[in-house]
Amino acid sequence: MDLVEEIKNRLNIEDVISEYVQLKRSGSNWRGLSPFNNEKTPSFIVSPEKQIWHDFSSGRGGNMFSFVMEMEGLSFKETLNLLARKAGLDPDQFRTQNHRGQNKEKLFEILEISTKFFQLNLKNNQIALEYVFLKRKFDKKTVAEWRLGYADSSRDSLKNFLLKRKFDLKDIKSSGLLSRYDEDMFRDRLMIPLQDEMGKVIGYTARLLNDNTKNSPKYINTPQTILYDKSRHVFGLSQAKNSLRKNKFAVMVEGNLDVIASYQAGVENVIATAGTALTSYHLKIISRFVSDIRLCFDSDRAGVDATKRAINLASKINLDVNVINLPQGKDPDELIKIDPNMWVNAVNDKIYAIDWLIDYYRKIYDVNTSIGKKNFSSNILPIIQNLNDEIEKDHYFNLLSDLLQVSKDSITKKSYNYNLDKVFLAKPNLQKHQEKLNPFLDEANRLQTNFLSIVLARLSLRDLLKGLNEEYFLNQESKTLFELLKKHSDLDYETIINKSNDSEWKNIVDYVKILSLLYDEKYRSISLEDLHYEANFLKIRLIDNYVKYQKEIFKKDVLNNQLNEEDSIKILKKIDKLNQLLNKFKE
Repeated sequence: MDLVEEIKNRLNIEDVISEYVQLKRSGSNWRGLSPFNNEKTPSFIVSPEKQIWHDFSSGRGGNMFSFVMEMEGLSFKETLNLLARKAGLDPDQFRTQNHRGQNKEKLFEILEISTKFFQLNLKNNQIALEYVFLKRKFDKKTVAEWRLGYADSSRDSLKNFLLKRKFDLKDIKSSGLLSRYDEDMFRDRLMIPLQDEMGKVIGYTARLLNDNTKNSPKYINTPQTILYDKSRHVFGLSQAKNSLRKNKFAVMVEGNLDVIASYQAGVENVIATAGTALTSYHLKIISRFVSDIRLCFDSDRAGVDATKRAINLASKINLDVNVINLPQGKDPDELIKIDPNMWVNAVNDKIYAIDWLIDYYRKIYDVNTSIGKKNFSSNILPIIQNLNDEIEKDHYFNLLSDLLQVSKDSITKKSYNYNLDKVFLAKPNLQKHQEKLNPFLDEANRLQTNFLSIVLARLSLRDLLKGLNEEYFLNQESKTLFELLKKHSDLDYETIINKSNDSEWKNIVDYVKILSLLYDEKYRSISLEDLHYEANFLKIRLIDNYVKYQKEIFKKDVLNNQLNEEDSIKILKKIDKLNQLLNKFKE
């Protein structure tokens, strides 16, 4: 299981599937033609946020593992090995370290207790309190929500605290809390917990309280651990998720304290990379939630280079990049201290990143001179050449031609002289999956997923479950969910996801995500009255299809002389009862 989670952390489902299906972004999801059926209108959807796929034409769906199993005809173990190699992992190493999952839980426990230790320290240290409340102007609610703490100046207070609670020294060190000399890693610093998407603490950013301290960096982060990978961690994501979905865009700032200040000021869809440059992994994680990212980096050389890098990376995954200009102050935190409303207005007054870069370089170079034209074009053209959209690229070629007063042909020629990485374009799999499901089973799969997606999403329609039997449902996941919905009248999507570690629920989590995606795509905008009619219609068709399927099996067995008279009578009585039930619902 630990290998599965590690693969999920390293590979994005849309990247894996795009090796078989040509995908195009559609809002927060990706669409493509079904690899299981011949079709002209895309009905195949991939949800990066939920990490699942669903094929509306066949009713199939699952995670990246089930997709590869379908396409390659592999067992789960074979698929695991294939994707592990793709992710740069050694499956044998995980098999020989089967205790690693338990170790991760132990590290989570150590970091959770350490966070409470730092929080208590903050309450008891006047200097740290003054820094948080007076200098940073955070309020008590913000400090509590972001779980800010303080590491005292002692070399071993945290270590001794954890040892007294019977934690192993090796585990304490593995959590990133100790130096190579087995002393406390963080001393006399404001502690800012780093959390994963579910809100679990995986490490810390530690801010020096005394800026005059010599030979000490202002910020230090937890080193690389099995929980924390700075190239993949997006700071503030667990707090920002709901706001990202609501606002449809992400604000990315440079500092973790900028994130917290912005959150307090009311701009909650704000995130940052914790002490590292922006990577494609960061952007792919963000793209699960939004397709619009707004950068607020320093306007110095490093900030401009970071913006250019973001444009190149974002172009490959169809993210729109915009830039936020600050009217005052050097960073969001400083502007918010002047006037929080100015920050809110700046976020909304964004500029498309390439247009921002063009304005930036026009202020540096005189485009009326030959050397100015040369330097200006040398900075802008590599960015434009690397754009994924040909129409957008052509737009900027025309714009630069007018701006520099040179021919478009010369702009184009210079552009293609750059040795740039080409964007990978997924090629559709030429060998379509040819397996044809039994038409009754195929129909049953579509009917049950549509029906269950509605009754899961709308609690007021749970009465429609009456009269149905577990045997009408095709697979174990649908059977399990059907029984759970009957057993728990208030059961909803969030409850199941939150109980994903419980043995009763964990096997249906991916199936429930598929149903949620199906409902969002097909039924969310439909009125409750129309949904009731649709769900009841699906219910009747589900029973009708089951009856027909049983009749087909009966015919086949009779023709093959596989039934004696007693068994035949039993089956005929069963089919008769089903017909009566079906007629009752049709009335």
